[in-house]
Amino acid sequence: MTTRVTLVSPSFDDALHAVRFPADEALTPAGLRRARAARTAAAALPADRALTSPSARCRETAEALGLRAVPDPGAAGCAMGRWRGLALEDVLADEPEGVAAWLADPDSAAHGGEPLTRFLGRVTDWLTGLAAEGGRVVAVVEPDVVRAAVVCALGAPPSSFWRVDVPPLTVTALSGRDGRWNVRVAGELGQEARPGTAPRAP
Repeated sequence: MTTRVTLVSPSFDDALHAVRFPADEALTPAGLRRARAARTAAAALPADRALTSPSARCRETAEALGLRAVPDPGAAGCAMGRWRGLALEDVLADEPEGVAAWLADPDSAAHGGEPLTRFLGRVTDWLTGLAAEGGRVVAVVEPDVVRAAVVCALGAPPSSFWRVDVPPLTVTALSGRDGRWNVRVAGELGQEARPGTAPRAP
């Protein structure tokens, strides 16, 4: 039995614009408008059920897209400990060695939160659970969950996590069977199906 999981990253919020570690911010007015504009495209996504990360921006994106999504704790973003809500440039200034360790060592929890290896394992378990249930799932999830899902699906090393770029409202489709996954990046929701139009960066 093939399981199809369509991952949609949330629309724009203040943390994205400020290059800040998220602290459960809501969508910006512009982000909300972008998500609502993609509602027709979201309705065409294959789904038997819809899920969302528990964060405000993911829940608001799902609602704006017209999805009746159930919050799933297993799809929560990586816990960033004391860096939560802080600007990246401030953390770099205050804890340069901690940031360097976090980027270089997947077992590092310099922020006091969740190490990358643990986070990747949690997302792997989440995907395994979805595969066990089968069917077609649409999930609005944190960008780092999308990145982790791609790394896990491809069996790539943890260092690959930092090389996956996930702009807002990006669609990433996974299809799995017998413990193996295929990955398809479709581009921005509402833009990916337009012939001759490249997906737009934020």
